[in-house]
Amino acid sequence: AAFATPPQVAPAPTAADLARAIQEKYDTVRDFSASFEHRYRGGVLRKEALERGTMQVKKPSRMRWTYESPERKVFVADGTRIYSYFPEDKQVIVAPMPAEAEATTPALFLSGHGSLPRDFEASFAPEADPLPDTYSLKFVPHRREAEYDWLVLVVDRGTYRLRKLITADAQGGQSTFTFTGVRENTGVPDSAFRFTIPRGVDVVTHEQLRR
Repeated sequence: AAFATPPQVAPAPTAADLARAIQEKYDTVRDFSASFEHRYRGGVLRKEALERGTMQVKKPSRMRWTYESPERKVFVADGTRIYSYFPEDKQVIVAPMPAEAEATTPALFLSGHGSLPRDFEASFAPEADPLPDTYSLKFVPHRREAEYDWLVLVVDRGTYRLRKLITADAQGGQSTFTFTGVRENTGVPDSAFRFTIPRGVDVVTHEQLRR
């Protein structure tokens, strides 16, 4: 007994290992839906906001984010265009879907855009409000992005299911999306990503905004 071999302990995964594992996990996810809480803090105006809603994602390149409170907003990507609808303002902004190489929205990786191991430098991130049995990984893009400086993914240790998505922008603001009721590969219908522009709204194109 004195010469018994001690039990082998598996080495802890590195941040790069986990980045590959998360990417492999989401390569198998055809559709994804959840409720979310979106908390924004900071920015130039030092504002703070809390919003709630639901989201649906389906590969390739389709998403619907419906903000339900305190103000209704709808963002739909149908694979070709992105529609941003603001009912209170009676306005819809229409933009072309970016090419994969130009995708800047962090959530687009859920819909099949980009690659975490290829496009980001991964490291472990200390969580200010940690969730039990999760990994927190910080991803810094290899190239400079207009919409964010870095992002953090908080995932379950066993399943790599997404629990939080945190992003920081160049103005010092931080967005935290917390997901609950996550469902994967349930067969979300294509009709969920069709958007019909309501009558009587102003339609603003991406080209008009860039002038």
